[in-house]
Amino acid sequence: MEPMSDDRPQTTPIRVGISACLLGSEVRFDGGHKRDDFLTETLGRFVEFVPVCPEVELGLGVPRESLRLVREGDGVRMVGNKTGKDITDQMCAFAERRVRALGAERLSGYVLKKDSPSCGMERVRVYARSGMPARDGVGMYAAALMRRYPNLPVEEEGRLKDSILRENFIERVFAYHRLQELFDSRWTVGGLVAFHTAHKLILMAHWPKAYAELGRYVAGAKKTPRAEVREIYEREFMQALKRIATRARHVNVMHHMLGYLRGHLDAASRSELLALIEDYRAGLVPLVVPLTLFRHYVRKFDIAYLKGQLYLEPHPKELMLRNHV
Repeated sequence: MEPMSDDRPQTTPIRVGISACLLGSEVRFDGGHKRDDFLTETLGRFVEFVPVCPEVELGLGVPRESLRLVREGDGVRMVGNKTGKDITDQMCAFAERRVRALGAERLSGYVLKKDSPSCGMERVRVYARSGMPARDGVGMYAAALMRRYPNLPVEEEGRLKDSILRENFIERVFAYHRLQELFDSRWTVGGLVAFHTAHKLILMAHWPKAYAELGRYVAGAKKTPRAEVREIYEREFMQALKRIATRARHVNVMHHMLGYLRGHLDAASRSELLALIEDYRAGLVPLVVPLTLFRHYVRKFDIAYLKGQLYLEPHPKELMLRNHV
């Protein structure tokens, strides 16, 4: 199999939607911003950002009255913090129009501003007429976005401070982009089989059951309408990757890879590799340490199957995501 690596030139740019304030745009209610260094200086080298500020695009201006979500009966309203002016209907109508228009951008991911009544992905404050606010809301724009694009990788910048969540999100962004490129081409079932095979070890690290179930589905794909194949595979593939890849499953994947090196390694080299896997299991070294040695042996011995596995480099090494997990 020809190696599939993110070192290949991308045929289309990876486009990621983002709350505009995270790029340093002074669009906050107080005229400020929330520029995020990782997003702008690190991830920004590999993706094209598509900035959106729902409140400014709605026409609320800068500076402006801050907003809050308020519980009313079984629903939630968006109102001005001081005046109580209700803009729920305007925001809902705008959000539906804006997220529909994003379809033309071919986004592979989206980063939202945490705690925002328009952009918060989860745990947004929802106020009642009395008492403390409950952290059980979703921003109105964010809700429309996730409802329309359920397979799109979406995260908040606050959660991206967590190294495991950050690696998971960015791995999903790059995987989703590869899947979009496949399905946007004149794809064949054979091409889908190759895609699925190249992602075997990634799926095993996230949800082993998904690899087998999706494999059986792909095997019978010729009997299914193409649109249905795409819909089901995309949904199930992205749901599988949304599950966090655990340390134990990474260890299982590495032991699986070790089987392909049988007959190539002498006893000392095998022991060294096993020791690094155990160090990773114990939390003594990050994932990048044993995987660096695996990549060395895969290149040295030209192990074709492992060269074709995107698990070894699911995203650019410059992001250093596996240095921390």
